[in-house]
Amino acid sequence: MHQLDKHYIDGAFVAAPGNGMLDIINPATEQTSGEMILGTAAEVDLAVAAARKAFETFAFVSVADRIEILSNLIAEYQKRMGEMAAIITEEMGAPMNLANAAHAPSGIGHLMTALEVLKTFPFHEDRGPTRIVKEPIGVVGMITPWNWPINQIACKVAPAIATGCTMVLKPSEVAPYSCQLFTEMVHAAGVPAGVYNVVYGEGMTVGEAMSGHKDIDMMSVTGSSRMGAAVQANAAKTIKRVAQELGGKSANILLDDADFETAVTRETLAAMRNTGQTCTLLSRMLVPEDRMDEAAEIAARAAATVTVGDPNGADTFMGPIAHKAQFSKVGVMIQKGIDEGARLVAGGTGRPEGLTEGYFVKPTVFADVTPDMTIAREEVFGPVLSIIGYKDEDEAVRIANDSPYGLSGAVQSADPERARRVASKLRTGMVYINGASGDLTAPFGGYKQSGNGREWGDHAFHDFLEVKSVLGYNATA
Repeated sequence: MHQLDKHYIDGAFVAAPGNGMLDIINPATEQTSGEMILGTAAEVDLAVAAARKAFETFAFVSVADRIEILSNLIAEYQKRMGEMAAIITEEMGAPMNLANAAHAPSGIGHLMTALEVLKTFPFHEDRGPTRIVKEPIGVVGMITPWNWPINQIACKVAPAIATGCTMVLKPSEVAPYSCQLFTEMVHAAGVPAGVYNVVYGEGMTVGEAMSGHKDIDMMSVTGSSRMGAAVQANAAKTIKRVAQELGGKSANILLDDADFETAVTRETLAAMRNTGQTCTLLSRMLVPEDRMDEAAEIAARAAATVTVGDPNGADTFMGPIAHKAQFSKVGVMIQKGIDEGARLVAGGTGRPEGLTEGYFVKPTVFADVTPDMTIAREEVFGPVLSIIGYKDEDEAVRIANDSPYGLSGAVQSADPERARRVASKLRTGMVYINGASGDLTAPFGGYKQSGNGREWGDHAFHDFLEVKSVLGYNATA
């Protein structure tokens, strides 16, 4: 049993009365795997005070010293990479092969990317007599999610350290173990006291106290659009910067010249990866109307190959949904798809055969989905793929853009120039062409209700920096 009974404040693990303890549930077994302390506004005040004090000196730490800090943290992470993968499998149900191949490496990947960017990042530039300086914004409040837990922690913490900011982090109460392990790495790496602080708790208490706190200069949050709106509204009272990476309902356009057998198979399996719990999930597959049946048949075959079960199993492709409330929501959304007339070609409601406990769902594919159906409009956040027909290329683009979200998108075509043309018309922060892989150096973020600001790579640095003009800096006497 894991006991997360201490926050991390001012370089030490600190016990506090808080609001009691919260049971953490293993989603594969529905059994309690540990407890987490529930913090209050009082602990947030302590953490913010520590971060504010540390900022007075950390803001002026040299680039060389920040390079050393990140290098030490990377070294600690490398020692415990296997532990990180195992703990993510336990806390949110990611299959061990995915945890080892993607979840755990993403954390160190962001640290290493920030380190390389830091080595050459232009923190100032001269324009005649004027120097334009980029300075750390101050104390940053961070709220991170449960679906890619260490990825989202590292992609915020790494650039914050690199730019000279201090921080207070509230990880998800669903998946806090990876944060605890990362905090142990931070402590072992010798990150200066007060630079990195963690307060465990729930959004309605800790998150609210952070977003409205007068001494927090910026909020960096990842979560649902509803959560992002609440943070932004609360932060407005203190006019702080809010950087958000929120929900998505991304479209994947298969043009008529695409290799359907390859593309539909690959993209169906991608939709089931991480049990569909990915904000950039390409959950809307757009295909020519006259190829709907072909696409549906290929997708159904692909879904049938997905092995669902024990996330520690060597051959498991899809583990459980990460927590009970989301498990219930996915079931409701699948039923809505059926009730609204979509054609179910794979999966459906209920657990997969042979699984009687755990938050497991079936890899599900709907065909003949219309753009007005609930499963085509709302984020399911589960392994549910909706196949939508279109008449021509222009209509495909219109359907893809007809969404309050704009996080991700994709185009599949045998003609690279045609794919690029269609990609240029999509109102999204990211577009993947022909199954392209992710890029930790590329800006990550969305349009519209998918958020604002950009994470990853050098673009992440800008969110954590203020710009100052020093006129006459280079003037001659």
